[in-house]
Amino acid sequence: MQQHLLHLLNNISDARILCMGDIMLDRFIYGEVNRISPEAPIPVIKIAREKEMLGGVGNVVANITSLGAKTSILSIVGDDEVAKKISNKLYAIGVCDKGLIIDSSRPTSLKTRFISSGQQLLRTDMEDTKIISDNLTNIIYDKFTSMSDEFDIVVISDYGKGAICSKLLAKIIKSGKKVIIDPKGHDYSIYRDAYLITPNKKELSEASSMPTSTDDDVIEAAKYLIKKFNIQNILATRSKDGMTIVSSDGYIKHIRAQAKEVFDVSGAGDSVVAAISVLLASGANLTEAAEIANIAGSIVVGKVGTATVGIDEVKEYISSSSVLENTFCDKITTKEMVERWRQKNLKLGFTNGCFDLIHPGHISLLKQAKSKCDKLIVGLNSDNSVKRLKGKDRPVQNEISRAMVLKAISYVDIVVIFEEDTPMELLQELQPDILIKGGDYSMSEVVGADFVMSYGGEVFLADLKEGQSTTNMIKRSAQ
Repeated sequence: MQQHLLHLLNNISDARILCMGDIMLDRFIYGEVNRISPEAPIPVIKIAREKEMLGGVGNVVANITSLGAKTSILSIVGDDEVAKKISNKLYAIGVCDKGLIIDSSRPTSLKTRFISSGQQLLRTDMEDTKIISDNLTNIIYDKFTSMSDEFDIVVISDYGKGAICSKLLAKIIKSGKKVIIDPKGHDYSIYRDAYLITPNKKELSEASSMPTSTDDDVIEAAKYLIKKFNIQNILATRSKDGMTIVSSDGYIKHIRAQAKEVFDVSGAGDSVVAAISVLLASGANLTEAAEIANIAGSIVVGKVGTATVGIDEVKEYISSSSVLENTFCDKITTKEMVERWRQKNLKLGFTNGCFDLIHPGHISLLKQAKSKCDKLIVGLNSDNSVKRLKGKDRPVQNEISRAMVLKAISYVDIVVIFEEDTPMELLQELQPDILIKGGDYSMSEVVGADFVMSYGGEVFLADLKEGQSTTNMIKRSAQ
């Protein structure tokens, strides 16, 4: 099964998808709350940083390009600075903005979230949700027709912001293209005759007025909507319970969830729809597409904020064996994990070394390190790095073996392998709250100590167990 899914992923570069629906800009403002305003009983947030990304159907576009497929967009924006930012972000991921139709009578949708200590304090929406006019409907459909040779699949992301109306939907569904719809609202009559809709279990319950707590509940609710509105397929996304496919021909398939740790469900539905559309456009059947989409969704809920999932991440997830799974992280994954932990206001510790043959001294160091932080990151010298530092006969254990042993130690949360002779580059990227080294170092000898202290971090020198040395262990074993 693994090899078959990997083979499917190798065919997606030729997939061509058109994305339609409500586009918006998602803005995240991060800061700290240390006081209450004297003007009113409200928190005062001291802003530290901001992050902006494509939202709505824009996030579907970003996910499709991240998976390596070709995509175009057809949507409505205002004549404003937010629209310009959206256009720039589309170009940055290689997507042309020729399908952005300007409606100067409405602002481009902007969602702004204020976040402190991993919690949303407030969200503000700048938008106009009025349904597009008949004239604009005709303009969009004419644009759709002129672009029809450029795509195989149509994805419609309906966020209820007015870009999708029943007249336009009816025309698109009757166009002969396979139409995948991420639905909104209770009225599914506007999705009549669609190839596939992807409601979550809450949306499915609201649209059918039926419970969706169990497998059987989901099946019955989906069957009801399929029969009532002549929908060919429903893929119900069910969070921790995975997904369920129900088809008009009686086919039913439950796909269980893959996620191990959930940080943020923002945009997970977009990642699922993106993966489904890419795989279907590449020739996969619906079940195969859903299997991979399930993995994509599982990856993205482990990230902070509206996020995308890359093709390499999906391939790695599929191909990783149970023995090596989560043994070590690359630098990019480690940085993402560090950001998630920071959103939860956790204290991050860092130590590093060769850790060639683990001995009681190493265990003592790691135990002391963990006592100083909530999450401990261990930087591990690569095999090439160890050879340069210790000589051609080292390491005794290769980097994978050393990483596996380290990760099995309960005090260690992440192992990240670095190629450089020192961890300085890694420290600059991660900026831990505390740097831990053994007491055989003086403060002036600790690589990165000045850097960590420069931004308010700490440096801790752990007590050493006497007589413990990997070099001495190797010498004794050679006698």
